[in-house]
Amino acid sequence: MSTREATAGATVARLLQRQIMPLDRDFDVLALYVDPEDARLDADKYEVGGNRAAKDLNNAAIRQSTSTGRALHPDQIESRTALRVKSGERLSFGTYFNAFPASYWRRWTVVDAVRLSVTVSGHGTTVIVYKSMANGRSQRVDSAIASSAESETFTFDLTLKPFVDGGWYWYNVVAGDEDAVVESAEWTAEVPADRAEHGTTDIAITTMNRPDFCAKLLGQIGSDETLAPYLDTVLVMEQGTDKVVDSPEFAAAQEALGDRLRIIEQGNLGGSGGYARGQLESLRKGTATYALMMDDDVVCEPEGIVRAITFGDLARRPTIVGGHMFSLYAKSRLHSFGEIVQPWRFWWQTPLDGFSDWDFAARNLRSARWLHKRCDVDFNGWFMCLIPRAVLAEVGLSLPLFLKWDDSEFGLRARAAGYPTVTFPGAAVWHVPWTDKNDALDWQAYFHQRNRFVAALLHSPYPRGGRMVRESLNHTIAHLVSMQYSTVELRLMAMEDVLAGPQRLHADLPTKLAEVNAFRKQFSDAQLQPDLEAFAPVRRAKPPRKGRDLAEVPGRRAQLISAGLQPLRQLTRPRPLSRQYPEAAVPAMDAKWYRLAGFDSAVVSMNDGTSAALYQRDPERFKELARRIAALHLRMRNEWPELAETYRAGLADVTSPETWAETFRPWTGEA
Repeated sequence: MSTREATAGATVARLLQRQIMPLDRDFDVLALYVDPEDARLDADKYEVGGNRAAKDLNNAAIRQSTSTGRALHPDQIESRTALRVKSGERLSFGTYFNAFPASYWRRWTVVDAVRLSVTVSGHGTTVIVYKSMANGRSQRVDSAIASSAESETFTFDLTLKPFVDGGWYWYNVVAGDEDAVVESAEWTAEVPADRAEHGTTDIAITTMNRPDFCAKLLGQIGSDETLAPYLDTVLVMEQGTDKVVDSPEFAAAQEALGDRLRIIEQGNLGGSGGYARGQLESLRKGTATYALMMDDDVVCEPEGIVRAITFGDLARRPTIVGGHMFSLYAKSRLHSFGEIVQPWRFWWQTPLDGFSDWDFAARNLRSARWLHKRCDVDFNGWFMCLIPRAVLAEVGLSLPLFLKWDDSEFGLRARAAGYPTVTFPGAAVWHVPWTDKNDALDWQAYFHQRNRFVAALLHSPYPRGGRMVRESLNHTIAHLVSMQYSTVELRLMAMEDVLAGPQRLHADLPTKLAEVNAFRKQFSDAQLQPDLEAFAPVRRAKPPRKGRDLAEVPGRRAQLISAGLQPLRQLTRPRPLSRQYPEAAVPAMDAKWYRLAGFDSAVVSMNDGTSAALYQRDPERFKELARRIAALHLRMRNEWPELAETYRAGLADVTSPETWAETFRPWTGEA
């Protein structure tokens, strides 16, 4: 055998994942690390059958909590990697951060077997290894019992062959007559020798006017000793007026990161402009294997970054590795287990066989059947997303979209070039939840509409975008009958800009936000007041019909009837009293189109709870906007094939490092 052949066949052991406990003993997140609850698996969907009522009942049951309220004492967490199990107690490490996502390693990497090594102390301590199938059913694999009070290490060799569709490995620990300490647990694998060394990453953080939040994140990244060898450079794209360098937290962060920290100041180019700058700098520097996109308003689990890099290192081909998002305010709640772009509607969503806003503290991993099927995705949000430098070099940088759809479009573009995205369990951040916002109504409505159309023109597999144009028409009319005239105008402005072609995307990047904000100020529904006393009191000439109030939710049939009749009602003359007094005060949670359409005026509060605006029906404006809505959507449908060809032809140039370098020139001074 030649030396080359011997080297080619050589393998080395590499750590894939280790047991961890929460940083700072944060008990709000403990359910993600260790679980004292039993497993109570929900029903199989094929046992439930196709009856709609049965499916609805089962979906409600899946959401029900199985928690009994069992809790651990803070003193049981002995270190970052060690946990004490009290005498007679049984704890499971079949949790988000400590179970091993076998099906993801099986599908996407060169690993075909793993070794679990668990070190425990305590006479009579039992370690039991389990695996699950894609349908959620668990099987006992192996076990071992400690024969003395001293530390013992048990090893279990585990194949990944049965995990083609889904499934996890995990272990439970049962203490004997005395307390047990699970000192450590490691999942390792024999990997090719040329994969022995780990890669490094640049971290690109775009920030604007969140100095303390961003500085704390930098400190968290810089102070983690395990993460340190994996860091190349932390790039902070400073786009605000409240600078991160002025935060009281910054000095500690700077000391922790040292010369690995680089602050880059530029104008407000949005998230896509910030991330593109980080991608460009990482690509030019060429010293890191990956560039990690990360939001400035997150708390990260540093171990998740290490795991993402390790997974990327061992992937069969260059692979984008994303993390999950948990709520910063309810830390055991998962936003989504994975996201796709539904091709007919061209809208992002959780796959239909998954659930969003999942609370692991209420129903654990072992009790949720759907969590055991591997979730394959189209993209990962850039709140935490690891992109190989090789992928950036081939497919280009972010589209200049300011915000919204830049991450999802990039995932679709990379997939078309042969580079998959994996949303990887065990890599996560805690983020301010999107569910507390309604960014479809404010200035972001422009970017939602424009960027969704741009992404669909680039990637929709359907000749005229599938349902895109029709759905846009429906949503725009819903805003129109809701008296949200500023939102309608912004959506139409967005469509006009899309029809103008891709060449203006870079030119609009530094100026469009100011233009949008200045334009929408003329509309009363965009003029927010923090004090409800700023509005006239609610008065109506006639009381609500049959005493109906805002709490009533109409059925499907009633909504369809309303959709047919409301556009006609909008042409009638408003009730005279509604010009001086709002007819209702509508909470944000109740501000649905079918409810707002019944008023001639209303004070409507915003989702964040900080302000409200006056909506007033205007028949003349309604007629003018309705004509423009119909004309623009017809034009979009008719011109779609040629427009899609134009956008696709220009994509390489728009996303090229050279074009982005020209956009950044006012702040770089490059010739």
